Amino acid sequence: MKITPVTETNSPIYHNLIQSYEAEFSPITGKKPNDSGLFELDTHLGDDTLGFLLQIDNTPAGIAAIRCKEAEAYEVCEFYVVPRFRKNGIGMEFAHAIWKNYPGEWEIKQIQGAEYATVFWRNTLNSIETDFTEESYDDPYWGIVTRQKFTVH
Repeated sequence: MKITPVTETNSPIYHNLIQSYEAEFSPITGKKPNDSGLFELDTHLGDDTLGFLLQIDNTPAGIAAIRCKEAEAYEVCEFYVVPRFRKNGIGMEFAHAIWKNYPGEWEIKQIQGAEYATVFWRNTLNSIETDFTEESYDDPYWGIVTRQKFTVH
């Protein structure tokens, strides 16, 4: 497993994978591709948002977009592992590796209809030594979401 920051050089890989992510969630979000066949993105990299690529044996296998909200406060905005690489702990390991490099306060949100994502995040959080809170939260953009908050030391 290799995790690299998204740069100008590898950003096309990130943008290709995030289209798969958007397509996977489109039945829940109601999004449709535009006239060019691409989904509009909810999270754009740059400024306060970092992107990461996950590679398994030199194959692009996932992406993450992390918003740096303030000093040592972060939000997982987008997180995707290609279905071929799921169900073997890779996603959990990917999340843990990112958190390890960014200690502080974290939050993750899942939209209604993405209960499998909520299960993934609960399992991932339960596998590290941290307490987390979970609540139903009225997000200004997404509406009612499930939100977990936790601290990484």
